[in-house]
Amino acid sequence: MSRGADSAGAREELAVAEPETVPAPIPFFSQARSFERLWPVISARVEEVFDNGKFSHGAQVAALERRLADYTGARYAIGVNSGTDALVLLLRAAGLRPGDGVLVPAYSFVATATAVVLAGGRPVFADIDPVTYALDPAEVERVVDAGTRFLMPAHLFCQMADMGELSRAAARHGLTVLEDSAEGIGMRQAGVHAGLHGLGGVLSFFPAKTLGALGDAGAVLTDDPRLADVVAAMRHHGRFGRTLDNFPGISTETAVVGTNSKMDDVQAAVLLARMEVLDEEIARRAELAAAYRERLQDLPGVVALPRIVDGAPGSDGVFYVYLVEVEGRDELVEHLAARGIGTEVYYPVPLHRQPCFADLGHAPGDFPNAEAAARRAVALPLYPDLDLSEVDRVCAAVREFCLERR
Repeated sequence: MSRGADSAGAREELAVAEPETVPAPIPFFSQARSFERLWPVISARVEEVFDNGKFSHGAQVAALERRLADYTGARYAIGVNSGTDALVLLLRAAGLRPGDGVLVPAYSFVATATAVVLAGGRPVFADIDPVTYALDPAEVERVVDAGTRFLMPAHLFCQMADMGELSRAAARHGLTVLEDSAEGIGMRQAGVHAGLHGLGGVLSFFPAKTLGALGDAGAVLTDDPRLADVVAAMRHHGRFGRTLDNFPGISTETAVVGTNSKMDDVQAAVLLARMEVLDEEIARRAELAAAYRERLQDLPGVVALPRIVDGAPGSDGVFYVYLVEVEGRDELVEHLAARGIGTEVYYPVPLHRQPCFADLGHAPGDFPNAEAAARRAVALPLYPDLDLSEVDRVCAAVREFCLERR
């Protein structure tokens, strides 16, 4: 056979060979299918916004506030433009004075502490419980100082901090309890929704949250009428807009220094549509978390999130993310990324080691549990669109990594 015939045969063989199948990437977060399913409801509500012609602080926002109050059991829900602004306005409306100490966990998203500074206060860091990842009630006694006036735990990942113990510790020191419940939609403890165990709390509707918008949005939750009135005024340049029983002599003029933190009606429209399937999606998150637990529970070198669920008694958890602890966390992230699997590190630098808080004078080792979590914790994909077969792929890749390291 000639060289030309050999070449032709090789080309023919290549032409009929089956192409190699490459598995589709598994992103850390996606809501494409959810939004496709909900789009008729979302688009109808968005059309109402355009028909009404009021794009901020309008009818959709008012409807969302009523819906949130009903869902959480709060007397008041006040929509604002982000979870961070919700924290700042909550702190200011609660009476934070310049330099007041606010006791917060050393392990949380940075906004937990930067909101304190933006509101004029001073973060007082405390270590976390190594099992629940929440602020350790025993730490209150160790770190509280004469200038501390507020206690603000953060509810992270799948359940609330132990609000019973923390509330008792706060009472012993005369501290006002606020809650960074940004991740807490649907979480309850002793039948009370996150954000309502003290004077007030917040919700974040960042797109990746359990209840996410198409951009930034947030809310303040409270049962206190005076706090609700002040937050509502502060989000709108400090304008109350009416005469208030709680503030004699104050009417439509600016009475407090405020900002522009009104919620957009398009975001409220999206959130109202998504609330129609919120409980269904929370149940789906629990199903996916159970699948992770079943597949990872006996894997050497991995500590999985279910031990956190068993934290404070009487808690109803909601899986915002599925967190695991792993030695060699950064190497695992690289291992999964090479296989098209997304992850998120929560949180790589504990708050007391952030450069913006260097003036507080903390050193490595001051909060060892927070530092250990920052080294070891990583979140795996968890969202309602995720398929169980994709959970299988993620867990198989984690297992491969762990067995290679043995």
